[in-house]
Amino acid sequence: MADTESVTESGGPERSVPAPLTAAVFHEILDELRALEGRLFLPDVPLDELSVLEGYKWMFSILAVGLDAHVWADPGRPRFVDIVGPYRKWGGDNADAYYQYAPIDPDRTYIVTGRKGDADYLSLSVYGGPSDGRYSERIVGTINHRALEFSAEGAFSIVLSPEPHDGAWLKLEPDAVCAITRDYLADPVRGRRAQWHIESVDPPATRREDDGHLARRFRATLTWIRDQAAIVPIPLGTPNTVDEPYGVPSQTFGWAAADAAYAMGSYELAEDEALVIEGRSPVCAFWNVCLWNQFLHTYDYAYERVTLNGHQAVYEPDGSWRVVVARRDPGHPNWISTAGHSRGRIWFRWFLPEATPSRPTTRVVPVTDVPVTDVPVTDVPVTDVAGL
Repeated sequence: MADTESVTESGGPERSVPAPLTAAVFHEILDELRALEGRLFLPDVPLDELSVLEGYKWMFSILAVGLDAHVWADPGRPRFVDIVGPYRKWGGDNADAYYQYAPIDPDRTYIVTGRKGDADYLSLSVYGGPSDGRYSERIVGTINHRALEFSAEGAFSIVLSPEPHDGAWLKLEPDAVCAITRDYLADPVRGRRAQWHIESVDPPATRREDDGHLARRFRATLTWIRDQAAIVPIPLGTPNTVDEPYGVPSQTFGWAAADAAYAMGSYELAEDEALVIEGRSPVCAFWNVCLWNQFLHTYDYAYERVTLNGHQAVYEPDGSWRVVVARRDPGHPNWISTAGHSRGRIWFRWFLPEATPSRPTTRVVPVTDVPVTDVPVTDVPVTDVAGL
């Protein structure tokens, strides 16, 4: 009999576990995933049927991100990995952006290189906080495209280090744990996404894993899952309204951007109703509006337009915009589809705005009464992409 087997009282083989700490937390993760199903049926946060189905997929999205960020991540030899996308929806994703993650050791120096591609807004942010799987508590530093120098081919370089460096440099504070990249494209389907690469200046020669090390990383993944699950599903709040936008924050929780203004709203509509949202965007590098379910992820934008950005929008003659949220196409060029959802969340973001946006107005009307806009898309300039 092999060394890893013993005999049970019933006479059958019983395998001993050569990695007991990792095995124990592995089973805790399985139990936690099973318990997550209960969040789909909370009596005080009712979900429509489509959101329940999306919730089952959301569970595996946060698991996948937790594994990438804590189990597979190696700050000694890091790499950027996608943390949102068409098949990984969570935490406020959108159709216009690519987000990548890399782990950080605050005592090391890293060189980040890349190419801008067709990004209208591009940034790298370093986040600080606990390294045990809990969400980041603050932004250590951020740098966007306006502070970078690009070659004729769009190449750029950034140094992440606790010590000062010439050129583009972000100081690593003692609590730095990760770097997040953002690149937003006016045409994310046909546009060229930015390329990002990170390399440690003095990487370790080898790494040997033991039971305790891997168990700690699995434990961080478990903490990540629990923290993410505690945030959602979010209630609707007052339906068919958009809250007052809040300006670029000096402090933030989680992985929010340091140079964006935001506004959240919600909708709850019958099949023959539409929500008309009217507003005006300040001069900014990029803005968009997204529809989310209550797990903070977008609907399926491979088939329907469920987000709209400032380059896609058709504007009124005075430069304002009118966005229409409805189940079916009302014949308006700024229609975004609810993709069959009877209710959900609305999210606006404005990157590098010259001023905090004014609060958009809302009204519910029959789909057949949606106002028509005849202004061609090329008639009104959309944003000031300064320095690009």
